[in-house]
Amino acid sequence: MEQLELNPRIIAAASRAHLKSPREVLCVSGPDLQRLTGLSSSDVQQLLIAAATSCRPHPPIAALVLHRKLDAGLRLSVGCPVLNQLLRGGLLVGGVTELSGESGAGKTQLALQLCLSVQYPTQYGGLHSGAVYICTEDSFPIKRLQQLIRDQSLLRSDVPPSLISSLQFSDRVYIEHVADLDSLQVCLSRRVPLLLTRGLVRLLVVDSLAALFRSEFQASDWLERSKQLITFSSTLHHLSSRFTTPVLCINQVTDFLSGSDDSLGSLSSSVSPALGLLWANQVMVRLMMRRLQATVAHGDQTSVLRRLEVVFAPHLARSGRDAAVWREGVRGVMREEGEGGGPHFCLTNKETDGCK
Repeated sequence: MEQLELNPRIIAAASRAHLKSPREVLCVSGPDLQRLTGLSSSDVQQLLIAAATSCRPHPPIAALVLHRKLDAGLRLSVGCPVLNQLLRGGLLVGGVTELSGESGAGKTQLALQLCLSVQYPTQYGGLHSGAVYICTEDSFPIKRLQQLIRDQSLLRSDVPPSLISSLQFSDRVYIEHVADLDSLQVCLSRRVPLLLTRGLVRLLVVDSLAALFRSEFQASDWLERSKQLITFSSTLHHLSSRFTTPVLCINQVTDFLSGSDDSLGSLSSSVSPALGLLWANQVMVRLMMRRLQATVAHGDQTSVLRRLEVVFAPHLARSGRDAAVWREGVRGVMREEGEGGGPHFCLTNKETDGCK
C-alpha cells in the first residue's frame, strides 16, 4: 500500500481499515470503502484508481486500437506479384480506394479480378469471403467474370489447383444495379450491411461513382451535390471501418487541354479524376489506370499496354507499374531494355513466351 502514489492521509486511512494490498482494496465496493476508511467519495475514487493502476501490467488499450493493430498488415491481393509490389501487398482492408481512368483503361477488369481474389484464404492474399458489386452505369459483365473464373489457374499459379477448383466463385459475387442516388443510398444502408453482418462479403465495389452525380445535378446544384457526396463518402467509411472491409470506387476522368512545354508548342491531352477536390479529400488511396501506346504479346494474345499508378496514399510512394489485360486477367509486365535500345516487355510469371 505504501507504494501507491497517493496522499499519505489516504494510505493511513486504508491501513487503519486493515486493507493491506491494492487487491484487497479492489475487492471492496466504493460505499463500503467510505464506511471503513471514513474517507470522502473523491478520496475513495483516488484510492480505487491508484489500486487498479498498480495491478495493471500494461496501460489500457481501446478495443478499436487492438482491432486495427491486428489487421494492420492485412491486405487484399490484386492477384499479380508486380502490382502487389506496387501496392505493398494489395488494397488496405480499412479505407476507401479510388481507381480512376479513361474508358477502356482496365478499371472494371481489375475490379472483377479483386472480386475473385477476395475469395481466397488469407495465406493466398484473400479475405476468405465474397464481394458485392454495385453497378451504376452498364450491366454487370457476367461473361467476362465467367472467363476470369475459368482461367484462374493460369493467373494464380501460386494457388493449388485443387483449392481453385473447390471455390464456387460465381456464387459469392453479389450484384446490385442502382439507377439513382436514392437507390444507391438504400443499397448501402440496408442490403450491403446485411451481407457484411452475415460475413458473406468482405469487398465492396462501386462502378462507377461519377455516373450518378454527373447525371442528377447541374452546375448550379453544386451545394446539394457536395452534401450528397459527403453523405455517400461517410457511409462508405462507416462500412469500411465497422466491418474492416476494403472499399473500391471506380471513377471516371475529366479531359482538359493544356499547353505543353515542348518547342513545337503543340497541345497535349491530360485527364484528371472526376468530382473534383471535394471527393479527392474523401478517399484514402487514389489509383489511376491509363492506356499507353505500346502493345505487348503473350502467346496468341496481344494487349494494349496499361499503367497502374499511385496518385496518393498515406503508405505508398507515388509510382507506377506497367500491366496488360489478358484472357486470365490483369497482370503486370516488366519493362526492360531490348536490342537496339527499344522497349522489351516480359510477363511476370515463369513463362518465356510473354517477352516481346
